[in-house]
Amino acid sequence: RIARMLRIEHGFKGYIHLKTIPDASPDLVAQAGLFADRLSVNVELPQDASLRHLAPEKRPETIRATMADVRLGREAAKDRSHTGKRPPRFAPAGQSTQMIVGADQATDVDILNTSANLYSGYQLKRVYYSAFSPIPDASAMLPLIKPPLMREHRLYQADWLMRFYGFDATEIGSAHPSGNLDLAIDPKLAWALANREQFPVDLNRADESLIARVPGIGVLSARRLGALRRERRIRYEDLTRL
Repeated sequence: RIARMLRIEHGFKGYIHLKTIPDASPDLVAQAGLFADRLSVNVELPQDASLRHLAPEKRPETIRATMADVRLGREAAKDRSHTGKRPPRFAPAGQSTQMIVGADQATDVDILNTSANLYSGYQLKRVYYSAFSPIPDASAMLPLIKPPLMREHRLYQADWLMRFYGFDATEIGSAHPSGNLDLAIDPKLAWALANREQFPVDLNRADESLIARVPGIGVLSARRLGALRRERRIRYEDLTRL
């Protein structure tokens, strides 16, 4: 029964990632979490209205209810009993989801806001983005042209900025008035060009979080600079060594 409900997304070095069907029995989802390292419940589209319009057989409420069950299952697996014994592990690598990009009119800001809400609301580990690809004899409601693959790539970059650099979806998307990411340059550089008043950054005084927003400087390099300036002032030569 679990095999019919699930699909092995990918497995390597003993890692099992299972995609669950949202309307599956909660009992089967609970069993699946005992076998899989990670569970994935796909939201399919970034906006509930789009899902109801393009895939009326799927319900956003059911999808989120399944995601909530996975989160609760993970939280329960961390609790110890009065004897100190841990319950069986449940999807220890967390849960993820996937959404299709370009099948509806959602902007990149809309997509990133949905991702941010999923990360915070269900403690997701990853949101995967998949560029829409037209298929023969598809519904007339779907577009006939697929979006640029670079759009998918930019969303992954923006997602990384939200998870590791402290950016929020609105400020990433505000770099372009359309609400979509610039396909010609990466989102971090686009933000910097649109927020020139933030620069130049004084590397000897600025917070590490702001230093990490300088194009060309990553989180690890910002930490190294922060550690170095506790010993002495940062010099140009220090940057060339990075």
